Amino acid sequence: MGRLIPRLIHMAPLLLLLWLPFAFGGHDYGQALSKSILFFEAQRSGYLPHNQRVTWRADSGLHDGKASGVDLVGGYYDAGDNVKFGLPMAFTVTMMSWSIIEYGKQLASSGELGHAIEAVKWGTDYFIKAHPQPDVLYGEVGDGNTDHYCWQRPEDMTTDRRAYRIDPSNPGSDLAGETAAAMAAASIVFRHSNPAYANELLRHAYQLFDFADKYRGKYDSSITVAQKYYRSVSGYNDELLWAAAWLYQATDNQYYLNYLGNNGDSMGGTGWGMTEFGWDVKYAGVQTLVAKFLMQGKAGHYAPVFEKYQQKAEYFMCSCLGKGSRNAQKTPGGLIFRQRWNNMQFVTSASFLATVYSDYLASSGKYMKCASATVPPSQLLAFAKSQVDYILGDNPRATSYMVGYGNNYPQQVHHRASSIVSVKVNPSFIGCRQGYATWFSRKASDPNLLSGAIVGGPDAYDNFADERDNYEQTEPATYNNAPLLGILARLSGGHGGYNQLLPVALPVPKPVVTQPKSAPKPKITLPPASSSVPVSIVHKLTTSWVSGGKTYYRYSAVVTNKSGKTLTNLKLSISKLYGPLWGLTKFGDSYSFPSWINSLPADKSLEFVYIHSSSPANVWVANYSLA
Repeated sequence: MGRLIPRLIHMAPLLLLLWLPFAFGGHDYGQALSKSILFFEAQRSGYLPHNQRVTWRADSGLHDGKASGVDLVGGYYDAGDNVKFGLPMAFTVTMMSWSIIEYGKQLASSGELGHAIEAVKWGTDYFIKAHPQPDVLYGEVGDGNTDHYCWQRPEDMTTDRRAYRIDPSNPGSDLAGETAAAMAAASIVFRHSNPAYANELLRHAYQLFDFADKYRGKYDSSITVAQKYYRSVSGYNDELLWAAAWLYQATDNQYYLNYLGNNGDSMGGTGWGMTEFGWDVKYAGVQTLVAKFLMQGKAGHYAPVFEKYQQKAEYFMCSCLGKGSRNAQKTPGGLIFRQRWNNMQFVTSASFLATVYSDYLASSGKYMKCASATVPPSQLLAFAKSQVDYILGDNPRATSYMVGYGNNYPQQVHHRASSIVSVKVNPSFIGCRQGYATWFSRKASDPNLLSGAIVGGPDAYDNFADERDNYEQTEPATYNNAPLLGILARLSGGHGGYNQLLPVALPVPKPVVTQPKSAPKPKITLPPASSSVPVSIVHKLTTSWVSGGKTYYRYSAVVTNKSGKTLTNLKLSISKLYGPLWGLTKFGDSYSFPSWINSLPADKSLEFVYIHSSSPANVWVANYSLA
């Protein structure tokens, strides 16, 4: 675990830049991608599924939440310990989802899309449990102090598993905001392959955002045991903007665009120029997303405000390249360096933003002007590649900082589960302090390979000590790996003829079962509606075909009157529709009954169909009357 201290600075307005081609080579990015996703299976808490690939792990944390009367079994351990910290877990899920949203096609071609989606769902399944009421969110299980006193396998742990929550009396806008962002981003991931589940995630995202926005406060003032480990130094304004950006990305709902436009100045989105991005400080991520909305032509009358967001996004990009008015520090070997403790988290997150922004610029045919140079988008991609190559072994020590990749990687990882013999090899109980005496102090390689883990990494001079007690350098974390999924997918996939500014329909992955329960029935109701709403809208994919290199989908949507009365004056709003529609009459910006009917009796339905080369359109009821 690592703490993050923000460096917040102002910057002057910046312009944009031209794309040049860039060639890939050297490392096996596909292999690295596979390993980086596999790491998340080693971090699982709860009942492990039958298709668990990290076989030296077993079930753990099976009574989490029980003392509080809530089921909190599942989720991820954040790093080398056995605590479930909500804020970094949510950021991890957001970044995994963003990776899939941008580079799902490359993940699919590498055969890893199903595993990546499975990794997201392991987190979102837990967040659904952790959000049992609209204004209640459980943000931590266990605490770092008692956990760190022991060195035990998660399967053996005897530490306190108390659950900590936020609510209106004990708010946590940063925690609720990040979790809303994670649920909204993940809803995009599941929109096509599991629309009912995507709909459920959106419902939680809406509620969590409202909770975060209405009851303002820092989560670590409510969950004080988190202060030593994941203190919210930047406050919560960045998470509120971040959540709004992801909700807009997921829904095209104007409310969230308005939120970004109206609050950008007061909440710092347009004012802070950043040189870092991570689980605490989200500004650079918000600025990058809003710049994407601007380049997509979605800003409307907020364009002047969104241009200021974009200027700050480019300030971050220029600082990474060493071409800004204030630049990120780098080691002699060229690695971004922010802090001694788990520096690699900043390397992977910055590299991800540079990767996606490079593609945004290239897709829009624009370029970027930094303080000291004009920069083509290809330089941003080259920067990201240089950081990934350093991680994989192109560095002064010729060390791979991804466990299991290459020939020279860390052997003594600061990680309880990997450093102690597997419970499947030796089921004998290992006590709290016994683990320190027998396993922690053991000067030998870990008995279990923590494949794909990105450890904390070298110091400011490229030095690294492969020792288990050197937690600043040898401890891995889920949020180190999450941004890397997208970068590795991008690098392994080469260029391809895709435009990152256009809606991307994710390929449907092969089904992967991660829970013994049956999957939800494939139906979708948009938007998530309360039980009091009398109109349901259910989507169904009826067929698909390929024409001109594009895949087209035909969707059927059935509108049903469940009110018990006759429905009249129906108005539907539809967004993210990129093709023809039949069965409704368009009036201005909305749709109404087809010309042959003017009302819908109780318990009756009407059907309309549309065709486009994307995931289902967003359809919601804007107005109706009951007679």
